[in-house]
Amino acid sequence: MSYPGYPPSGGYPAFPGYPPTGQESVYPPAGQYAYPAVPGGYPPAGAGTYPAAPPNAAGYPAPGGYPAPGCYPGAPPAGGMPPYPGAPTGPGFGVPPAGPGFGGYPQPPAQSYAGGGPAQIPGFPGGQVPSPMPGPPAAMVQGTQGTIQAAPNFDAGRDAEILRKAMKGFGTDEQAIINVVANRSNDQRQKIKAAFKTMYGKDLIKDLKSELSGNVEELILALFMPSTYYDAWSLRHAMKGAGTQERVLIEILCTRTNQEIQEIVKCYKSEFGRDIEQDIRADTSGHFERLLISMCQGNRDENQTVDYQKAQEDAQRLYQAGEGKLGTDESCFNMVLASRSFPQLKATVEAYSRIANRDLLSSIDREFSGNVERGLKTILQCALNRPAFFAERLYYSMKGAGTDDSTLIRIIVTRSEIDLVQIKQMFTQMYQKTLATMIASDTSGDYRRLLLAIVGQ
Repeated sequence: MSYPGYPPSGGYPAFPGYPPTGQESVYPPAGQYAYPAVPGGYPPAGAGTYPAAPPNAAGYPAPGGYPAPGCYPGAPPAGGMPPYPGAPTGPGFGVPPAGPGFGGYPQPPAQSYAGGGPAQIPGFPGGQVPSPMPGPPAAMVQGTQGTIQAAPNFDAGRDAEILRKAMKGFGTDEQAIINVVANRSNDQRQKIKAAFKTMYGKDLIKDLKSELSGNVEELILALFMPSTYYDAWSLRHAMKGAGTQERVLIEILCTRTNQEIQEIVKCYKSEFGRDIEQDIRADTSGHFERLLISMCQGNRDENQTVDYQKAQEDAQRLYQAGEGKLGTDESCFNMVLASRSFPQLKATVEAYSRIANRDLLSSIDREFSGNVERGLKTILQCALNRPAFFAERLYYSMKGAGTDDSTLIRIIVTRSEIDLVQIKQMFTQMYQKTLATMIASDTSGDYRRLLLAIVGQ
């Protein structure tokens, strides 16, 4: 038995850690649509299914068919699952993984877009909580869904020489600079910086600053910052001086993984000599301050297994802390949304809809306001569909008069090696236009060319 697109061409397994070590020889490499026969009758003649797994071979199919329910996290049901609009493509993504708790893609919106306004995805502002078709677990897409990949045959010295020539003498060859920075991973850019200093005894960043200006300068300097440093720098910049850019604090602290947050907190201390918690306390207050302090711990449960009983209990607790009483118990919302894993929160959202006859995002709209409302909704949106959250942020950075260039630059740079492919797909699905089209109409010159090069146009 086989179905189109699965297993992926190029070999099985497509999932890290599967099959378990020591069992690799049980299944030979996959062909385009099915396993090849091997001497001895594999699969068994006339069986029509894949053979049963060896006894106690955890994670292999059970007798009688392939794949067996629960044979590995995220396995599609027997018979396969159809692709859906906006689904990611490429190795390992021919059929979306099934199973609860892998928060991914909402169903395409059913409403008409004739009015010209942006489409709203269920579960996002103004919509309903979706019953989304699950997307791939984060472990599967990490590093595979970025528009920027590490360049093959990379030579840091050669790239340093190209950049030096582009800046030497009268005028600057911006296109040569764009060709290098838009096609190298962040790790490779760090190597180029080191090679430049070794070869020419000069600081590449200072040279770039002297040759560039405006938004293209900000964009290129962001690309040359190590990713953790860029997040820490953005947080420091958001709290430095008069006023606070609360949306930047929310965008970074409420969307990053535990490991990313822990590294950001350490970098903030080592690079700026400051304690991020103290800066947050000095710049924010009330329930928003408490939510950000909770986020700074980088201690969210990361167990990918969903406890449906706990989801039901949390949903009931949230209902009684908000819609089910006069006033709001903000600490209850903080506790659940700051500590539960994203798959667990997704199950809680679904349970809440059944209890309250209202989606949880709408309840937060009614019970909270201001920055704490935005922070709580960001956490839930990431649990339901992280690429859609960033697509929405990108859209509103360019919508209307003027452009929020710092937000546009920050999201394009920070997601370029993680999930910008998915963000682009969600952008098209949500707003009926491509991200590249909107960037092209909102920006100009070398700034536009570099942005479009990064997003893969």
